[in-house]
Amino acid sequence: MYPTNTADWGDLHDPQRIGQTITMKSLHFALMLGLSLLGACVVATEEPSFTVSLSKGECEVRDYPALVVAEVSVAGDRKEAASKGFRLLAGYIFGGNTTKQKIAMTAPVVQAPAGGEKIAMTAPVLQSGGDGKWVVRFIMPRGSTLETLPEPNNPKVHLQAIEPARMAVVRFSGLAQQSAIAANTDTLLGFMKAQQLHAIGSPALAQFDPPWTLWFLRRNEVMIPIARNESA
Repeated sequence: MYPTNTADWGDLHDPQRIGQTITMKSLHFALMLGLSLLGACVVATEEPSFTVSLSKGECEVRDYPALVVAEVSVAGDRKEAASKGFRLLAGYIFGGNTTKQKIAMTAPVVQAPAGGEKIAMTAPVLQSGGDGKWVVRFIMPRGSTLETLPEPNNPKVHLQAIEPARMAVVRFSGLAQQSAIAANTDTLLGFMKAQQLHAIGSPALAQFDPPWTLWFLRRNEVMIPIARNESA
């Protein structure tokens, strides 16, 4: 590992030492990039299918089929809840179920305020869940049913059938920081207003990549369920 303390750098005027340090940094970066790209291939995860009925820039209207999800309800701020929820759900798919079956990981991991209440078009979103509670979901592999999936060992994990849904979606890359989420939600709400689309539930944050993925390679989406009797 390259030095992290200036006291370890030795003579900063030594061109050879400086060159070695730059080389080590470059190798470290290349290794991280390689792991991220390799992770994207190795963890090439299944994603739910959808059809697009309207597309404007990074915003789309999508129709999703019926899905089966494993979900938990957790408390805390958004990041804390996401971490808690991920661990609980990972326990289920890695064998924490009645048949000790391992279930393929899919993408994205979805997080939304608990309750699913309709939002006002000007409401700040994804800053806190309903009463500080969040629902975190893993989408089960294609073809899964409530009858064929094993029951979770942890009573906090629930299997749920989700009806087909129409969603307004905006894509963005990078870290899912609160400022980025808020800015992209504003973009999506503006798109919905312009297209006269009406929200019927809370916004959800969908994240597609494992935590070791470099920030500029990460894919994220904000998704808002909309009424199906729209012109789009």
